[in-house]
Amino acid sequence: MTMMTPPPVDQQEDEEMLVPHSDLVDGPTQPMEVTQPETPASTVENQPAEDPPTLKFTWTIPNFSRQNTRKHYSDVFVVGGYKWRILIFPKGNNVDHLSMYLDVSDAASLPYGWSRYAQFSLAVVNQIHTRYTIRKETQHQFNARESDWGFTSFMPLSELYDPSRGYLVNDTVFVEAEVAVRKVLDYWSYDSKKETGFVGLKNQGATCYMNSLLQTLYHIPYFRKAVYHMPTTENDAPTASIPLALQSLFYKLQYNDTSVATKELTKSFGWDTYDSFMQHDVQELNRVLCEKLEDKMKGTVVEGTIQRLFEGHHMNYIECINVDYKSTRKESFYDLQLDVKGCKDVYASFDKYVEVERLEGDNKYHAEGQGLQDAKKGVLFIDFPPVLQLQLKRFEYDFMRDTMVKINDRYEFPLQLDLDRENGKYLSPDADRSVRNLYTLHSVLVHSGGVHGGHYYAFIRPTLSDQWYKFDDERVTKEDLKRALEEQYGGEEELPQTNPGFNNPPFKFTKYSNAYMLVYIRESDKDKIICNVDEKDIAEHLRVRLKKEQEEKEDKRRYKAQAHLFTIIKVARDQDLKEQIGKDIYFDLVDHDKVRSFRIQKQTPFQQFKEEVAKEFGVPVQLQRFWIWAKRQNHTYRPNRPLTPQEELQPVGQIREASNKANTAELKLFLEVELLDERPIPPPEKSKEDILLFFKLYDPEKPELRYVGRLMVKSSSKPMDITGKLNEMAGFAPDEEIELFEEIKFEPCVMCEHLDKKTSFRLCQIEDGDIICFQKPLINKENECRYPAVPSFLEYVQNRQLVRFRALERPKEDEFVLELSKLHTYDDVVERVAQERGLDDPSKLRLTSHNCYSQQPKPQPIKYRGVDHLSDMLVHYNQTSDILYYEVLDIPLPELQGLKTLKVAFHHATKEEVVIHNIRLPKQSTVGDVINELKTKVELSHPDAELRLLEVFYHKIYKIFPLTERIENINDQYWTLRAEEIPEEEKNIGPNDRLILVYHFAKETGPNQQVQNFGEPFFLVIHEGETLEEIKNRIQKKLHVSDEDFAKWKFAFMSMGRPEYLQDSDVVYNRFQRREIYGAFEQYLGLEHTDTTPKRAYAANQNRHTYEKPVKIYN
Repeated sequence: MTMMTPPPVDQQEDEEMLVPHSDLVDGPTQPMEVTQPETPASTVENQPAEDPPTLKFTWTIPNFSRQNTRKHYSDVFVVGGYKWRILIFPKGNNVDHLSMYLDVSDAASLPYGWSRYAQFSLAVVNQIHTRYTIRKETQHQFNARESDWGFTSFMPLSELYDPSRGYLVNDTVFVEAEVAVRKVLDYWSYDSKKETGFVGLKNQGATCYMNSLLQTLYHIPYFRKAVYHMPTTENDAPTASIPLALQSLFYKLQYNDTSVATKELTKSFGWDTYDSFMQHDVQELNRVLCEKLEDKMKGTVVEGTIQRLFEGHHMNYIECINVDYKSTRKESFYDLQLDVKGCKDVYASFDKYVEVERLEGDNKYHAEGQGLQDAKKGVLFIDFPPVLQLQLKRFEYDFMRDTMVKINDRYEFPLQLDLDRENGKYLSPDADRSVRNLYTLHSVLVHSGGVHGGHYYAFIRPTLSDQWYKFDDERVTKEDLKRALEEQYGGEEELPQTNPGFNNPPFKFTKYSNAYMLVYIRESDKDKIICNVDEKDIAEHLRVRLKKEQEEKEDKRRYKAQAHLFTIIKVARDQDLKEQIGKDIYFDLVDHDKVRSFRIQKQTPFQQFKEEVAKEFGVPVQLQRFWIWAKRQNHTYRPNRPLTPQEELQPVGQIREASNKANTAELKLFLEVELLDERPIPPPEKSKEDILLFFKLYDPEKPELRYVGRLMVKSSSKPMDITGKLNEMAGFAPDEEIELFEEIKFEPCVMCEHLDKKTSFRLCQIEDGDIICFQKPLINKENECRYPAVPSFLEYVQNRQLVRFRALERPKEDEFVLELSKLHTYDDVVERVAQERGLDDPSKLRLTSHNCYSQQPKPQPIKYRGVDHLSDMLVHYNQTSDILYYEVLDIPLPELQGLKTLKVAFHHATKEEVVIHNIRLPKQSTVGDVINELKTKVELSHPDAELRLLEVFYHKIYKIFPLTERIENINDQYWTLRAEEIPEEEKNIGPNDRLILVYHFAKETGPNQQVQNFGEPFFLVIHEGETLEEIKNRIQKKLHVSDEDFAKWKFAFMSMGRPEYLQDSDVVYNRFQRREIYGAFEQYLGLEHTDTTPKRAYAANQNRHTYEKPVKIYN
């Protein structure tokens, strides 16, 4: 799958994979240069005498931060008889991430047409906790064009180079590669429909997660039938109607012979380009799509289908043990989230789901009218749906590391699932026991890769027969039961011993491909669900529309298949030049894509083609003269010479081959027709002395350029000899004085030179097809016209650029449009914006470039005079944008760039308020300077109050900043900077007192009951021998909590995210260790209660890791 990377989507298959020698790196077709790095320390684990097909290679890179090469290669290692090496870009491949690839080391010397296929994973090892090792897995067919493959955005450089994260320890990095060489697949000649009877879905960029879900839903025939029966009309547009787009997609999956595109469907979701390239959560998409369809089905014949198929119910209950009190709540579900961690199989997950929790001791239940009671709390199922969707919790939030991690543990799931087992242990007393809850496995959705991305595919058995199929984007293959079940359990795999005599320990590697969603169908409902769906289920207008689409597609295919039998001839005429020059084009003579095109069989004699032209244009055959176009060395395209009588006797295919050797090329001709009184006459004889010239007239007062005609002139004649004719063509007086210029080229820069009227055309090096521009000279009017002469006008046309400006705080709205030049300097651009906005000082403007892929402003603004020209501001990798963002500053930008701005939240000591202050100081300032500046802005509880600055993240305090720390490297983008007064008790802390952290928390509902922090964390001084009861009184007073609310609070000693509940008589002091331990800040006093805190305006800053944009379907 691809995450938003610059090359076209169809070049990639996995998340942010990119072949380094794409446009993004060194240029379009430059092969990667092979640099010989310093020999790194590297080891191959368990290398036997003969290379196994799978191997793990470890690369130790010392002095990592001092690597000053752009690319860095590992030693060569051999897998499956092939030579490989790892390639990294230590500072990123034009991105702020480490870029890492697997490279075929001897690609340059391999024979023509070589190819090899490998599945591999690349990893950067976490040297503190190996479980946080970042690993990404993919597969690729390597060849001469793509001899390396991997991940451009492997991991953020900020994480890699931060020693506290554990990836860079003692300036050393460990990189691992696990490579399995497989038999080369002939991917392109494989026909899914022919081999399996099914077709795949095209991946439009990071959408394989959607493809696997759509295939699963399509292969539930009852669901497909319901989609077909949703009312749509022939007037609906598929891109604006989810039902029609889904009907269209399902129809094509059922009747197409080749893979189907999903663009219509994603457009019907209302997704913009950026959304389509976002790697969403498939479970989230499943729910949102089903809810959307459920809504669209309301009031139709298929209303309630989603509920009938997928909806089950469970009962949440709390039952008191010593008194007769029970509280129950019925809830519906469309899918169930099952724990993987700590569970060996699906049954163990269900056991955990219905596990009874005892509420006793400090955790008693407050029963209505009965006070605090010992109780049992749990979940039981009232009914299960016909189609049971099980979401396996392969991704979990790791509170210790504050990030998501993937659980690759072994987790088994059965072919038949009996949810009535052990006398219906999962069922509530209200469940209908006459329904047999025996399920058969229908689909296994698989994720291959790590938490930061990867590839999704599905194993499905559409009719519940013994034959399984793998749906992997465009490709569908037959698979056996073992591949669909056992190989998707996850866990570790042990490679067979290849050298038993060497007594090597067995080599195990973690399997990063494993099931994350299972679909089961109830045995008693399978005949109803696996029903027959045929054409009569499909609306007539849909059949007609899609058959027409298919016919058009077939025509295109046939057209393409027969292309080698035909020649495309494009004929340009004077009329085309008149219509296009000065409107569509300014340089050269014509856009050949906009002229009349003929598709002629290659064997057709040219004379016969001329008869076709006579019919089309009304010009008799004998009055037609055709010129061949030629591309000149300066990249211009001009009529070069007339066809000879001998050439006109040849077939059109032969003429095309002679004029252009490229196989796919067209034959481009200029038809010269002489007119007299608007009627065609025979063209004049052409000798070697004659030259065909084309003329454009420029009017500087308008300013306007247009085509006025052509002339045949003698090469020995002079421009002054034809001025009369030119004046006549222009409608000027016969003796009008005119200036002449030759248009020479326009790439990479415009070249248009003055033509001396007294020098012969031959000496001026004028030849057939040349263009001469002419104009009246401007006398005493030069200052009145912006572009007084042809060269300046053409220069303007070549470089003009319409730029849409948006205010940075409103990045979706165009505010104004300016016509600028690509050659404008930084100063020119800000000056024009300042004029538009009525600003006196352009230096108070700050501009930001546009990211073409995210459709958002780039994170970093453009520095003052940080680019040379407007063109540099608009380029983003290999794309050019026409959007710039601006903001008006309160001080000039050069001055601001020397300052650091920090957003500080000040918490008043006695008032319940938080005020955000923007502190702006020189970059070399310290935290002490920030505090002094803050003191001038805030209201203190008393004049001598001392302040401190804290780093707060996700409602936890991570750091107290030393006063001497420089502010240059402090980040307030992800962390909240909090300033507060230091309480008097902390200043006077005694030798036997301890300063502890106090955080608010609540437990998540559900089987896991993970701890979630909220609210404002704070410090508290505790004294030796002080009990919880005494501390509680101080906390209640500090936080101003009512007795009624405070009675419901629980208090726990928290260590590594686990609560240990405290009694009033417990001495809290003894729980907290004085010595510094790893994660000492993870020990805190936890206050458990309901989160009633109002959400602060600055809470948006807490989202440090925004892995995903929530799935939204807008229509």
